[in-house]
Amino acid sequence: MYKQLLLMMLTISTTISCTILSSEQQTEKQKSLVFPFTPDSAQNWSFVSDRVMGGVSEGQASLEQDKDISFARLTGNVSTKNNGGFIQLRSSSSWLNKPLMFRNINDSEKAGQELQGVRLNVRGNGETYYIFIQTNQTRSPSDNFQASFQTNNAWQTIEIPFKQFVRERINYNGSTNIVESHISPKNIRSIGITAYGRDFAADLSVSQIEFYY
Repeated sequence: MYKQLLLMMLTISTTISCTILSSEQQTEKQKSLVFPFTPDSAQNWSFVSDRVMGGVSEGQASLEQDKDISFARLTGNVSTKNNGGFIQLRSSSSWLNKPLMFRNINDSEKAGQELQGVRLNVRGNGETYYIFIQTNQTRSPSDNFQASFQTNNAWQTIEIPFKQFVRERINYNGSTNIVESHISPKNIRSIGITAYGRDFAADLSVSQIEFYY
């Protein structure tokens, strides 16, 4: 009888502990969705430049290590010749290939909560860079939600609320339209970390992307 009672108490104690752990994990998940750059996650990112549209910008993306920090590094020379002007580290989602980051972002609306913005852990060369986001609303490669951020030579966390992103659409004649719209996280399908818009030497490192509530 005593052994049976002790077994019941241990079972109850284990169940309570598991429940508390699960609750803590859920609370942490509700705070943010964190995606570090690792050899596995880096496979879902690729280098893109304006050469796909006739530009002449040059660059590359690589996965590097700084002590215990693994990070993606975007380097190159941005040129606005031939109507170009960007190099980009990009990850995207499609019906056939939906990386974990996009599955979690698109399924992030739970218990009345919606993601509020994005954080990047970055280091750079003092230049201004951009985050480009495309959703199911954007119609072409030149139709993006975008926001800028400044860098320096030390690691820092940049926080950008979604409400600060501006949807900019470049027309066929080269003119630009600002479209009144907002980012719906469940519709995000592409994210680009971008050196853009002027002639300059780019050198940007990103160790982590985080989407916060």
